[in-house]
Amino acid sequence: MNEDEIKIRKEGGFPDLIWRPVNWFKMLSDELSWRFVVAVIIVYGINQGVSIGLYRVSVQYYMKDVLKLQPSEAQFYSGIIQIPWIIKPLWGLMTDIVPIFRLRRRPYFIFAGIMQFLLYSLVYIYLYCSSNKGVLRVFCSGCGLNEAGFVGSIAMLIPAFSTNLPRVCAVLSFMTAGAGVAIADVTIDACVTENSISHPSLAGDMQSLCGICSSIGQLVGFAMSGILVHIIGPQGVFGVLSIPAGLVILVGMMLQEPLVHSYSHKRVSQKFLDATKTMATALKTPEVWRPCLYMYLSLALGVSIHEGMFYWYTDAKTGPSFSQEVIGSIFSVGAIGSLLGVLLYQNVFRNHPFRGVLFWSQLLYGASSLLDLLLVLRLNLSFGVPDYIFVVMDEGVSRMIARLRWMPLLVLSSKLCPSGIEGTFFALLMSIDHVGTLTSSWVGSVLLHALTVTRTRFDNLWVAILIRSFARIFPVGLLFLVPSNDPNSTILPSELLLTKKSDDNIQVYKRSDAYFDANPTSHEHSATTFVELIQAAVQSTRNEAGYS
Repeated sequence: MNEDEIKIRKEGGFPDLIWRPVNWFKMLSDELSWRFVVAVIIVYGINQGVSIGLYRVSVQYYMKDVLKLQPSEAQFYSGIIQIPWIIKPLWGLMTDIVPIFRLRRRPYFIFAGIMQFLLYSLVYIYLYCSSNKGVLRVFCSGCGLNEAGFVGSIAMLIPAFSTNLPRVCAVLSFMTAGAGVAIADVTIDACVTENSISHPSLAGDMQSLCGICSSIGQLVGFAMSGILVHIIGPQGVFGVLSIPAGLVILVGMMLQEPLVHSYSHKRVSQKFLDATKTMATALKTPEVWRPCLYMYLSLALGVSIHEGMFYWYTDAKTGPSFSQEVIGSIFSVGAIGSLLGVLLYQNVFRNHPFRGVLFWSQLLYGASSLLDLLLVLRLNLSFGVPDYIFVVMDEGVSRMIARLRWMPLLVLSSKLCPSGIEGTFFALLMSIDHVGTLTSSWVGSVLLHALTVTRTRFDNLWVAILIRSFARIFPVGLLFLVPSNDPNSTILPSELLLTKKSDDNIQVYKRSDAYFDANPTSHEHSATTFVELIQAAVQSTRNEAGYS
């Protein structure tokens, strides 16, 4: 196809909708290498996007129907699964300054993929063999193996499903798989940032590629999740999840990167020490620790009781008794609501002062959670609104408001990063947010247990919803911790902004911060670009899914 034909097809109309993304992908492949583009699609779109939907629904049903956990127990364990994402800055530092076999990225992709692949595959094999003794017997006899010895070997590899500690070790297996996802995430972030530095004009396009792949992947994953859980069960979905993990191994094998010619353990230790000192100095300044305290408290006071609501959704007596397919479709609508919240912030609120946006979004966040109260008390039926329609509206509106509340916190975080360690410090701030989310999950677990909300008793669930709603409004009284600046102004003291950078400084691995720091004229707009906000919505969805 010559340039004239391409120009004609770009003029507008329906052909433009088809050829514009095609030409865009072709341009990125030509400029950045098709290997890099495929890696982004696999890691963001498949390993994170699709897997988030499959993982969330399958783990919830596994805890409920297989492990027979109470809602408070499932809530507690879902918080523990997030721990690998809390130490995400450590993964980022390792992939930046600790090469393996003189390579910084490829070994980490392979290691992350193997972790996920082995855990999901072995979990599936053990559970399938345990529930299909006839198939196991034929397989073992055909291979000349002892049946008890084979199952025992799998149980040794995955103590998660031994008869002694099924709950704790199952959660440890999910944590290990989550660590693999986190390592792959920070490694692809590092690759994106490196390309943003070498191709600054394409930095926005690369972030768009990441956000689009993740968003589409999540929608596909949530849409498929309920159907797959219904057909093959949550255990079968674990086997399906090994496919994206295998593709991550393929990424590590096909990517190309230069060898590291010099490496010193002493030099690595010094870099860790320098980064730690700079972060400690920044955290001591009131301009940094006060907003950090607010971000933690606002998330911790969110009081998540999502497992209690999930059990009620699927209860056949007092609840609406939603099927697996319906649950998946509800979460799909929630993902769409999240993206609408990003669009709303980008087009309406991005230039408003932090306090104003957080004040109204926090109030709406608490008020929207009262919609669950109407549902649990069955008041929606009094108004003639079916359960499914009401829940879909509730999910879409709640996720949109939650994302609208999250956006200014993301922008504020980007303003708190000292010069020279922007990416590492941003990851640290996100870890603080993850700790807040973990606290919220555990507080919700205690609340459900205290109110005796069980697998079959939901009499006090409405009380938990009411307490949660009031707790989510409480952070409005803490807004004095947040600077009154608008998003385009500077927050950090000048000494933290003018820190001298060395050539050996830790590479920035998140959100193309290195590019914007190297281009001061673009820095004031870096936090509010649409593509970065899209990616933030994706990161927040990982939190809800138990991935972070």
